[in-house]
Amino acid sequence: MRSMRNPPPPEGHEPTPSALQAQILATEHWSLLASRTTTQNEVLTRIAMFLTLVSAGLLSLALVGQATAFGADFGLFAAVVLGFVALVGVLTSIRVFNVAMEDLMYVVAMNRLRAAYVALAPEVASALMTSPHDDAQGVKRTYYFLGDRRDSSQVLGSSMIFMTVVTSAVVGLLAAVVALNVGAPRAVAVVIGIVVGLVLLVTGTASGARPYRRFWREHRPQHPSPASADGENG
Repeated sequence: MRSMRNPPPPEGHEPTPSALQAQILATEHWSLLASRTTTQNEVLTRIAMFLTLVSAGLLSLALVGQATAFGADFGLFAAVVLGFVALVGVLTSIRVFNVAMEDLMYVVAMNRLRAAYVALAPEVASALMTSPHDDAQGVKRTYYFLGDRRDSSQVLGSSMIFMTVVTSAVVGLLAAVVALNVGAPRAVAVVIGIVVGLVLLVTGTASGARPYRRFWREHRPQHPSPASADGENG
């Protein structure tokens, strides 16, 4: 994602009145807010659907296991159910990762609009809790404006980490069931399930962080924070 600076106005273009500029900016701001809210609601609904599916899948395994006395047919049934739940979990996790990047896009865009507000009315700058700067420092302030540093709990409690943990657990269970179905000893199957779950947890977390880091490597802010601007000039 590379940022492009707005083209200069055509020759002979008369300056737009400040009131009209504010109206246009406010319309765009509300559009971004509405899109951001819709996106967040959509992904939360998908997470809720996935958790319902996990609950239903585990309940069905318990009921079928009791009915079949956990016989040979139960292993095949468990593999099919857990395989389907794991697939839905992976797809939901991908959507959660994408929404995280979309949310970053909305925040960067709204920070740029605040910069335009401040340019129109510099006296409002002191009233803004969120940032008018569209660089990494400004985005961090908008996400968490109670301090310069975000606590690690902000990341650990995110939807991305939550979905990665749940999906990794389901995939680990699936790997253990498959190992049992092919004749592996129970202890070996448990170890396989744990290893597969941990590997997916690490790779999933890394995959979610990779687009975020790539964005900031390629992003060229139009309104950098004062400290960032001084560092670039130095």
